Amino acid sequence: MSNVTIMILILFISIALIVFLIMKTKLSAFLALTIAGLFLGIAAGMPLDKVAVSFQNGMGSTLGFLATVLGLGTILGKMLEISGGAQRLARTLLDTFGEKRAHWAMLFVAFICGIPVFFQVGFVLLLPVIFSIALQTRMSLVKIGIPVVAGLITVHAMVPPHPAALAIVSTLKADVGTAIMLSLIIGLPAAICAGPIYGNLISKYVKVNPPENLFQDELIPEEKLPKFGITLFTILLPMIIMVVKTIVELAAPKGAPYIRLVEFVGNPITALLISVVFSYFTLGFSRGMKKEEILKITDGCFGPVAGILLVIGAGGAFNQVLQDSGIGKVLGSVLTNLHMSPILLAWIVAIIMRFAVGSTTVAMMTSAGIILPLLSSYPDVNRALICAAIGAGGIGLSHVNDSGFWIVKEYFGMSVGDTFKSWTAATTVASVVAIAITMIVGTFI
Repeated sequence: MSNVTIMILILFISIALIVFLIMKTKLSAFLALTIAGLFLGIAAGMPLDKVAVSFQNGMGSTLGFLATVLGLGTILGKMLEISGGAQRLARTLLDTFGEKRAHWAMLFVAFICGIPVFFQVGFVLLLPVIFSIALQTRMSLVKIGIPVVAGLITVHAMVPPHPAALAIVSTLKADVGTAIMLSLIIGLPAAICAGPIYGNLISKYVKVNPPENLFQDELIPEEKLPKFGITLFTILLPMIIMVVKTIVELAAPKGAPYIRLVEFVGNPITALLISVVFSYFTLGFSRGMKKEEILKITDGCFGPVAGILLVIGAGGAFNQVLQDSGIGKVLGSVLTNLHMSPILLAWIVAIIMRFAVGSTTVAMMTSAGIILPLLSSYPDVNRALICAAIGAGGIGLSHVNDSGFWIVKEYFGMSVGDTFKSWTAATTVASVVAIAITMIVGTFI
């Protein structure tokens, strides 16, 4: 067998090993990912002294950002929940859209809220609203939740100013305005098909068992709920801060002295920290909570997410070993030899890289580097379409090497198999619909 075949076989065996250990031997997902990650590195021929180091670096780089974001986001979510803010938002959405269309309402909320924030940030911010709506409507958590995650991941992959989307626009030298317009035109129908439509279908076949004590299961009396306006502003505050950061960076002259301050305040970690402190006043002290009570609420947030963080970190570590093993580069070299429409090729490269490396951002950046040298042979192709195709590929085939897979699985309390049926399938539906629309749009521009 050729080296390429061997490397691809190792990838599939490693993924199959994770699924087998979790589903058949009932091993902890954290241990299964750790075993599979070390196996992948050894089987791929990495020096033994580098395998564990690669896994360790992956764990650190993943949790360095995510642990802080999920920790702060969980505090904010808990304040929204305990105060009744999440219930107020849910009640207002249900009154506006109607209970039967709650899953549609959540898609549009996620699509809008997801534009300025990372997938993980948007997810933890909207999680209490998802649970509250599911509780009030008695709908499946999957029927409400899949539209949210479908909207968030579609925006995350396709719509500038998200870092990966904006980076590939820059790499491919596409027009930013055109790229944003196309990403919205293509991304929204893709999210609709993957979210309310597919989520509604699959919800009948998926069981959930969310972690105990993550969110309360009793409703607060209507008269004790906070006002809608201040609740909405509190949950939108981190997004507002990050949007302002983006606008200031685009409008500011080069070398402006205040840019560093703006970047610091607009960092997701800083923005969430500011919002958490703000929520203590708007949803805590203003509603009669004492300092001791808020401290108890804050400390109580961390227990339920500790196990989740370990699984997410192990998923990121597996991803890092995969990258360091060189499997991604091997796949890239194979894909560049395919001869087809550059739009379709860009999508194929991106979705295969997404399957191989897990991270949407890494897959998209790698794909842009692979596709860029080929574009000189297609001078008439609108490069914003290539960006849309890469973004569409970055959505699909999320599985066990993606931290997003484990975030959704653990918070919703699904089995690995049900996470494949819901989350993985939904991302793939969004990806396929997005590339189909991109190809259609490409016939007109």
